[in-house]
Amino acid sequence: MVATPSAQIHHPSAFTPIRHSFFWFVITTLFLYLLYSSNLLLNQTTKSIPTSENVQNTTNPFGVSSPIRFDTELKHIVFGIAASSRLWRWRKEYIKLWWRPGETRGAVWIDNQVRSRKNESLPDIRISRDTSRFRYTNRQGSRSAIRISRVVSETVKLGLEDVRWLVMGDDDTVFVLENLVRILSKYNHEQYYYIGSSSESHVQNIFFSYAMAYGGAGFAISYPLALELEKMQDQCIQRYPSLYGSDDRMQACMAELNVPLTKETGLHQFDVYGNLLGLLGAHPVTPLVSLHHLDIVDPVFPGMTRVKAVKHFLESAKYDSASIAQQSICYDKRGWSILVSWGFAIQIVRGIISPRELEYPTRTFLNWYKKLDYTAYAFNTRPVARHPCQKPFVFYMSETKYDKVRKKIIGIYTLHREEYPDCRWKMESPETIENIVVIKNQDNFRWHKAPRKDCCRILPSKKKETMYLWVDGCRTGELVEW
Repeated sequence: MVATPSAQIHHPSAFTPIRHSFFWFVITTLFLYLLYSSNLLLNQTTKSIPTSENVQNTTNPFGVSSPIRFDTELKHIVFGIAASSRLWRWRKEYIKLWWRPGETRGAVWIDNQVRSRKNESLPDIRISRDTSRFRYTNRQGSRSAIRISRVVSETVKLGLEDVRWLVMGDDDTVFVLENLVRILSKYNHEQYYYIGSSSESHVQNIFFSYAMAYGGAGFAISYPLALELEKMQDQCIQRYPSLYGSDDRMQACMAELNVPLTKETGLHQFDVYGNLLGLLGAHPVTPLVSLHHLDIVDPVFPGMTRVKAVKHFLESAKYDSASIAQQSICYDKRGWSILVSWGFAIQIVRGIISPRELEYPTRTFLNWYKKLDYTAYAFNTRPVARHPCQKPFVFYMSETKYDKVRKKIIGIYTLHREEYPDCRWKMESPETIENIVVIKNQDNFRWHKAPRKDCCRILPSKKKETMYLWVDGCRTGELVEW
């Protein structure tokens, strides 16, 4: 059978829908392929190029916003204490206040042999190596600066195990050990850290450096950094014969190692003279870690020897070391401003003084350079009030104890009796108060949270001569009101 022409010719209109479907199928497939390829390429690029987020996640696996704390303990810290045989008889009493045999590790490095009794609570006493081969050309200083600067290297050479931090201090430096552990726990001990603080004297910081950790306040060096320093310190010291002290030599070597100062303001050099009431009464919102120059300033508590006063001060730290010297502010309806420095002193001033002013230390102390500007400090201060009605009534801590029934810390503060000028204001005098009782909870984790002062609340009292205060963390929406 022969096919007719009409049977062999296909009508084009019958295949049009099929062609359109095939066209869109090809287009869709090509689009999906391109989309998949671009995503794959983007993912590979993201993995290969270290963006800022990736770098942060690499160096900080816990995330930027999470508070990171390391498990540093007192056993991980080794102390190197610089001492003088000439002053050892008196200075060793300060070391006894904070040294804990069996818990603390380290050594005292001294220039000559000294006598010591077996039962004294002191570190090992070691004689520093001879430093006569090092040049020293500073006419105002002492060659002992070279010996003291090598305390770090000599402590490293002791070869102690399980060390994370080396902490340097002077023989008249007193540490609050729990707070030292708290600040060091913020930092990764496997990295290079040089931690310390500046002087209170602005002029001292200009003469030396704001980037230098002052040795009397104490400074900490992470152990890996200490190992690197030990390798090059002797050569480094030879390059700086004209420097004055040991701590500026240390900072010079840190600069060569490209390690900057990490500042912790709770380490106190106390380059001042006079009364520490203004400084400790308005302590910055940071853990109090160390006290220095205690032989130069007045006793922390009047009527006591310097050593006994510091010992008395540390009694409160046994109950809540995290809160020692932390400031709280409240106001009495009788028109009084109340400034609490927990574990140390309470000041009551007639009249309303704003919290902004009360945060500034009053200048109860003198500058290290007495002939220079008396306001030349590295922080804001305020003058001692000249108005006879605004002389503060100071209540010093007389006892701190723990109430097992209430499960609270009880602090008793007693008025320091002295002559007060006559006041013509028609206002009740704080002198009618003999004792202030402060009640608070222990707060070991206060430095795990955002820094904030405690709030102070006045409690009702049945005794006119006794005031009761509650000091604790602020509630939501709570203000310092007057």
